[in-house]
Amino acid sequence: MIKKLMLGVLALVLLLVVVLAFNTIRKGSRQLDVPPIAVLQLDEAGAAARLGEAVRLRTISSRDDAALNADQFKQFHALLQERFPKTHAALKREVVGDLSLLYTWPGSNPKAQPILLMAHLDVVPVAPGTEKDWSEDAFSGKVKDGFVWGRGSWDDKGNVMAQLEAVEILVASGYKPERTVYLAYGADEEVFGARGAARIAALLKERNVHLDLVVDEGLLIAEGLMPGLDKPTALIGIAEKGLLSVVLKMSATPGHSSMPPPKGTSAIAMMSAALKRVDDDQLPGGIRGVAGEMFATLAPEMSGFSRVALSNLWLFGPVVQKQLEARASTNAMLRTTTALTIINAGNRENVLPGRAEATVNFRLLPGDTREQVLDRMKNQVAEATRSDKFELFALPGAVDASKVSPTDSAQYALINRTIREVFPGTLVAPGLMIGATDSIRFGEISDHIFKFSPVRAKPEDLPRFHGTNERIASSNLAEMIRFYHRLLTEGAKAPQT
Repeated sequence: MIKKLMLGVLALVLLLVVVLAFNTIRKGSRQLDVPPIAVLQLDEAGAAARLGEAVRLRTISSRDDAALNADQFKQFHALLQERFPKTHAALKREVVGDLSLLYTWPGSNPKAQPILLMAHLDVVPVAPGTEKDWSEDAFSGKVKDGFVWGRGSWDDKGNVMAQLEAVEILVASGYKPERTVYLAYGADEEVFGARGAARIAALLKERNVHLDLVVDEGLLIAEGLMPGLDKPTALIGIAEKGLLSVVLKMSATPGHSSMPPPKGTSAIAMMSAALKRVDDDQLPGGIRGVAGEMFATLAPEMSGFSRVALSNLWLFGPVVQKQLEARASTNAMLRTTTALTIINAGNRENVLPGRAEATVNFRLLPGDTREQVLDRMKNQVAEATRSDKFELFALPGAVDASKVSPTDSAQYALINRTIREVFPGTLVAPGLMIGATDSIRFGEISDHIFKFSPVRAKPEDLPRFHGTNERIASSNLAEMIRFYHRLLTEGAKAPQT
């Protein structure tokens, strides 16, 4: 009897191994096979020097003061005119919202829908007290050891300059696009783009423009960031998470600390209970949607157990999800995230405050709405405090997640193919943009919005983003120029009829 049972178990194990192997093998590569293209020859040193000039301009934006550093932005405008004279002779240039720029390169075929390349002119400030931690001054724009150093070299003046370098080369060669090409450069992306990208999008909508393709900053070419992958991996953002910040105000009777109220009824105690409930009971996650498509695309390219596990999520899904949830970057791809960011209560050690206030920041996964999250939080707070003595409301600027741009489209295939041509051997997969970009403003006038920066990044580079020692390799800047040159050359062709 025992022998038969063991044989039965062995048979089931063998069957399971066969099923796992079959599922793993049958899921073949989804990578495009593209022929090599000639490497565009360009002045790498000159491009690096011009980016360095741009970095030296302190274009730090402010949500509250629209005129902050206006002189620096205007100097940036002048620098672009001076360094790219052929572009400015061939393209129409408009200043939008005082400091943002919109360029129009008219196409020869007015029936073909136009395309838009985006980037932004503004940068984040340097964290106070960290100025001396920089290897080179944060606004030096110094070209040293093969890198352009300084704030904005990566985010996002590198993209601005690479796009204009590509256009300058194309104009100089006599190239004329069949589709109209727009270039949009907001001056307040780092403070959510209300004066820049929002006005540019409204202006184009007013002109009845519908964009066939939008490419904005976004996900990168990652190297060594994902276990099981030994090749550089370019992730194209096909959607962007939404943004919701919720303020919670809790009220209680103020008084002297020598006579505290019953346990759990002070403003701080109720606020603590509410925030603990909100933080403990976050929205459920899962390997689905954009994350599911990304892992399905990358699974055939992985080695070892990573490939087996991702090819057989029906069995290993819970284990894989637990591993992904253990890392902040991958957890954010799986769910609407909850972050407790601000709390204020009390001002004297012997006084019970009558009010406590906190702010919770949510980044919304496509499919989750602001209304759903607000209702959920209201219920959580009411249950945790057993009280209705609270106020809860959303701060201005909240937006739902963007639409998900289709990957079975000619527009996605264009970006995919261009990456594979300019960065040979690089894997390409769709991904989810967990931060905010200006391109979310263009959802009403385009169904094909992609968030991708042709920037190479290794694990040690990620802290440089909005951090200390931001830089970009001069060789990578040259690749960026080649990417935009190829994208424009192919993307500005009118569709064949």
